Amino acid sequence: MNVIIDLCVVPLGVGVSVSPQIAACQRVIQASGLEHHMHAYGTNIEGPWDEVMAVVKRCHEVVHEMGAPRITTTIKLGTRTDREQSMGDKITSVEDKLGGQM
Repeated sequence: MNVIIDLCVVPLGVGVSVSPQIAACQRVIQASGLEHHMHAYGTNIEGPWDEVMAVVKRCHEVVHEMGAPRITTTIKLGTRTDREQSMGDKITSVEDKLGGQM
């Protein structure tokens, strides 16, 4: 089963700036080969369920290895069984309805 997730990993106990830990997590996501798009407050990732969840787990492992004693993560996810749909399909659908107003 494929899944699309919105992942937000927040290291705790590492100070005000968490960009080094987020960059490390982004490297994990990039290395996975899964389709992904980083945004200001997280990353969208799509692919087979087990592969996507393995990336989430690896992000936690890497950030803990960097010294974060705690991590809080928010995940929004969606699956479909009626048809295949990518992140791009979802965006295109809304853009089409906007009629080029973007």
